[in-house]
Amino acid sequence: MAAAKQKILIVDDDENIAELISLYLTKECFDTCIVGDGEAALREVKNYQPDLILLDLMLPGMDGYQVCREIRASHDIPIIMISAKGEVFDKVLGLELGADDYIEKPFDSKEMIARVRAVLRRYTRTAVPEPESDVKIVRYPDLMINLTNYSVNYQGHILEMPPKELELFYCLASSPNRVFTREQLLDQVWGYDYVGDTRTVDVHIKRIREKTEGVHDWKIATIWGIGYKFEVNT
Repeated sequence: MAAAKQKILIVDDDENIAELISLYLTKECFDTCIVGDGEAALREVKNYQPDLILLDLMLPGMDGYQVCREIRASHDIPIIMISAKGEVFDKVLGLELGADDYIEKPFDSKEMIARVRAVLRRYTRTAVPEPESDVKIVRYPDLMINLTNYSVNYQGHILEMPPKELELFYCLASSPNRVFTREQLLDQVWGYDYVGDTRTVDVHIKRIREKTEGVHDWKIATIWGIGYKFEVNT
């Protein structure tokens, strides 16, 4: 039996661009669904259940930022934003709202396909249970990060945390007081084929800190000019 095609939801009000993106993706054996506005996108997230969303920023009514925020409130579906806006502010805002990558228009079709595949690879996780000896858990006061079942328990409550945030958190916490450069974190968490930049790490660190505010025996410390470390008081 042939493997099911991965499904890509294309959200763009420019029909010509959307059809062109769909053509590129279907040639690469993806299944696609096209919608032209934010409300339709939110409906199709439930109905179509995509594996990835290509989201234009400039949409009628609800813009791409709002759509991303709505999706992130309840889903971990990977999102790649597509926009003619190439300013750093626009990219950082998109990443802060939960996007996994950002592609500027006009874009090369091969680059788009490469980014889609890279993001999908980062989100692919095996559903086969691991032996108990392979369970990956780190524990600290008020904190348990379980990489095996992708959960974070903080102060007795389960935190909602997208996969990359959780993997980054685990990477730092599993090596307490070790300093990581941004490039090392990109390699270990996003992989060597990641085509984004180091600002992605900063955005994810900011979101982790916001979710774990408070006084602890541990913290994610910034090492200026270098990167970050999970600092534990001894």
